[in-house]
Amino acid sequence: QVQLVESGGGLVQPGGSLRLSCAASRSIFSSSAMGWYRQVPGKQRELVAVIGSGGSTNYADSVKGRFTISRDNGKAAVYLQMNSLKPEDTAVYYCNAHRSFSPRDYWGQGTQVTVSS
Repeated sequence: QVQLVESGGGLVQPGGSLRLSCAASRSIFSSSAMGWYRQVPGKQRELVAVIGSGGSTNYADSVKGRFTISRDNGKAAVYLQMNSLKPEDTAVYYCNAHRSFSPRDYWGQGTQVTVSS
């Protein structure tokens, strides 16, 4: 059974930092592009950052220069380092695994990030 398990969310003040982690099943990790998405109530889920199986990265304009995505293939894990957090970063953050040859994506259960003073 494929699993993605996020951790690291929480409450942080504006300007602070958090690091999200996602532990993935080894059966899919190496062949997957791994992404972080976020969603707030009443809005569509949006892409935050993605890292390909070869390490290439892409970021939403709203987080460029503040967030960094990375992956550890040995641990089958992907991380999102979030710095200079803003209240508008408040959302549930989801980990995603996507393989170009498969019609099915995998999602984690989500972790809440709240940026507030």
